[in-house]
Amino acid sequence: MANPKKGTSQERNEFVWGWIFILPTMIGLIVLNIYPIFKTIYESFFKTGDFGRGNIFIGVENYTKMFGDGEVWQALINTFKYAIVEVPFSIIISLVLAVLLNRKMKGRAVYRTIFFLPMVAAPAAIAMVWRWLFNAEFGLLNHIFGTKTNWVSDPKIAIFAIAVIGIWSIIGYNMVLFISGLQEIPGDYYEAASIDGATGIKQFWHITCPLLSPTIFFVMITRVIGGLQVFDLIYMVIDRNNPALKKTQSLVYLFYQNSFVENNKGYGSTIVVLLLAIIMVITVFQMWGQKKWVHYS
Repeated sequence: MANPKKGTSQERNEFVWGWIFILPTMIGLIVLNIYPIFKTIYESFFKTGDFGRGNIFIGVENYTKMFGDGEVWQALINTFKYAIVEVPFSIIISLVLAVLLNRKMKGRAVYRTIFFLPMVAAPAAIAMVWRWLFNAEFGLLNHIFGTKTNWVSDPKIAIFAIAVIGIWSIIGYNMVLFISGLQEIPGDYYEAASIDGATGIKQFWHITCPLLSPTIFFVMITRVIGGLQVFDLIYMVIDRNNPALKKTQSLVYLFYQNSFVENNKGYGSTIVVLLLAIIMVITVFQMWGQKKWVHYS
């Protein structure tokens, strides 16, 4: 018969050590994520002073101003334009590459490394390279196509040019996630399908996609959030005197402009709260919709 005191002592030790191991992560989440969220919501009701001092409570004045601010709504439209292009294309291209590079082929590891390299490259270097590629006078793209297109200074197409950079930057990361999901699919399914005469395309739609749907859903959730939070590409590619700035600045860029350039952190916090609400609503719809197409084995 087991000693209850010994069992109780062991459970107590496991409980204590479990908290010790997760405590650093919990502290990091509270300090870096949870506290800033509530602090941002709190500051959105104030007109903030210098260095966080002298805050003046103004109620919903910032929200009233935001809902009537055309620049905010234009930034919201720009953000959605970027996400609508970057999210689906990055997922589709990454999925196709993952399927191709999951097969046995010569130099597979080299190809995987090449596609993943943009993830480890410095953002500033990426911006410099793409600004050269998009240059209207001597850029490589205009040289190839024989055009004089202003890729990043034309207000009509600049946001889509930035979305192309975003797709190129993230496909390697998405591809690694998809490859890890593909490796969890038993090969017996494909062997049985081949015996039954199913082509590669049918295997992809009827085996790969359903069994990979949890990974696809995870990538979709994270990419939608990442796409709506775009900032660094716009900040590094679009100059302040660029005529396309108003048609490319995102909500996060507008938050940066108000909070750190104009030193109006209260209004900047209000813009972030709007973005938070939009992300939460979209995520809820995604969680509700995944019940119809995500298959958990």
